[in-house]
Amino acid sequence: MATATQELLERGEQLKRDGIVIRTYDLWKTYVMGDQEIHAVSGVDIQIRRGEYVAIMGPSGSGKSTLMNLIGCLDSPTKGLYYLNGKLASDMDDDELARIRNKEIGFVFQTFNLLPRATALHNVELPLIYAGLPAEVRAEKARMALRAVDLEQRMLHKPNELSGGQRQRVAIARALVNNPSILLADEPTGALDTATGSEIMALFERLYQQGNTIVLVTHEHDIALHAHRVIHIRDGKVEKDEAIK
Repeated sequence: MATATQELLERGEQLKRDGIVIRTYDLWKTYVMGDQEIHAVSGVDIQIRRGEYVAIMGPSGSGKSTLMNLIGCLDSPTKGLYYLNGKLASDMDDDELARIRNKEIGFVFQTFNLLPRATALHNVELPLIYAGLPAEVRAEKARMALRAVDLEQRMLHKPNELSGGQRQRVAIARALVNNPSILLADEPTGALDTATGSEIMALFERLYQQGNTIVLVTHEHDIALHAHRVIHIRDGKVEKDEAIK
């Protein structure tokens, strides 16, 4: 008879064969505040397939940011299982989580998180440096990623020489450069004006059409509607999961 560990590994292999990139089973994140327990995520079961474009939406305090941290391997669940591309991330230690983050997840943040003194090209290269790739390979991959977001002509400019929209394109190129399993975007238009935000959302749609799996975390209804499926989070639980396109 297969051991519990073997069964968990086999389940991960099956999920990968079925094209399921994200799968959570009864996922919880509980914080102890004095004599109180706060359940930020309460028994969440979600499944996202390769090539989907999904928004996780909820008001402030709903648990969506905690769920994003769990999906992004920035935090570990209190209980439950989380598989990322067939790997059981919920059982990993901090070093293993760091490795899987670099390999499997491309992050796009509201505040861009670019190195101010580095060129766009060098900012995009950063995940490849952590991955240990040689300089020539890094530079070529970074150029290709900047080309994918229509910013190759600005690759030697520093962040303070770029507009907000261009900075976010650099951040998206950096997220793409490792060819990750998912692009995880946290309020990616939050620091942008409406017109620039629309351009960035059009870019995400193009990346989705090219086959990228995108998970968008937002509290804005109109931004969530750019996705093709919306998972509504309230009080740490999935309130509704709907296809919209």
